[in-house]
Amino acid sequence: MPIGFLITLALLALCTFAALRPPMPRQTSRSNLWCWLGYLLNEQPFLGLALLAASAPPTLTSRVGTPTWWLTAALTALPACGMAALAVRTRSARGVLEAALAAEPGIRMPASRPPVLPILLLPLLSWRPGVRRLRNRRYGDARAQRLDVYLPRSRPQGAPILLYLHGGGFVTGSKLLGARPLLYRMAKRGWVCASANYRLRTAYTDSLTDARQAIAWLREHADELGADPARLVVAGGSAGAHLAATVALTDGSVSGAIGLYGYYGPAGQDASGAPATPHAHVHADAPPFLIVHGALDTLVLAEDARHFADQLDHASSAPVAYAELPGTQHNFDFFHSLRLRAVADAVEGFAVWATRR
Repeated sequence: MPIGFLITLALLALCTFAALRPPMPRQTSRSNLWCWLGYLLNEQPFLGLALLAASAPPTLTSRVGTPTWWLTAALTALPACGMAALAVRTRSARGVLEAALAAEPGIRMPASRPPVLPILLLPLLSWRPGVRRLRNRRYGDARAQRLDVYLPRSRPQGAPILLYLHGGGFVTGSKLLGARPLLYRMAKRGWVCASANYRLRTAYTDSLTDARQAIAWLREHADELGADPARLVVAGGSAGAHLAATVALTDGSVSGAIGLYGYYGPAGQDASGAPATPHAHVHADAPPFLIVHGALDTLVLAEDARHFADQLDHASSAPVAYAELPGTQHNFDFFHSLRLRAVADAVEGFAVWATRR
């Protein structure tokens, strides 16, 4: 068996195992080896299958029927079956999301056709016809205070607004990472969407101030963007979900909040010196929340997100929808996938309902 093919099989097998059943850490952390090993195959098993299909034929077409051939075939079948199982498992997300939203009769989760071509061939391509992107709009004086706006070319008036805040543990990340397929999809459906950078490796209060300034900028420029400043949903992934939740809980004019694979624990100190966490701001008049988390998230444990959702649900008079997606890791909104398609349907249904309340 060629050594190069053997190495490919070993790496694919390891990454498949890390995606199917990663060893779960005892606590939330900013980085985890099992996350990075299994993340890509968990969201894009078709890429792994394509790599396997491209590398296997030279080996499997020689010495057919010999013991070495049978061993090679068996070793090839193991990761192939695992990646096929990963592809099937992504379909479980829709049922969980539908059940989470069913508690509120007014929320309708739309059905959309799976983007087969992007999922199979162009998972990194988020662009959609009918959407234009305004790059690097300044919402403040600091270098990091830039955002991209995604607009429908039809220029509808009074469109609702969706602001997305990226993850990265408050030390890294970019408006170009996370939720790009979602932002293009929502803009295609008539929303004015934005993805904002914010200051990193600084006091939490600086990052939170940036999130609020980004919202203020979108409201100030709503007329020229064709948007309705009164209908604004704030969303985020990981650390961005922390900021989105805190802003939503402390800004009474936000229509709703969406947290994807969010971290909601302490993140430095707030202005009063107390630990900065959305838990400290939970109250009865909170806006509606949609919290989506992965059951196999090895960076932010699902029980941490579940705890925040439970606390919020007990205190708030508005709906709190919590969906824990089976077999799902961190950063599940980066690429086109069957899972993200279901998440995007849920986000759209929730956001439409929240901005019409």
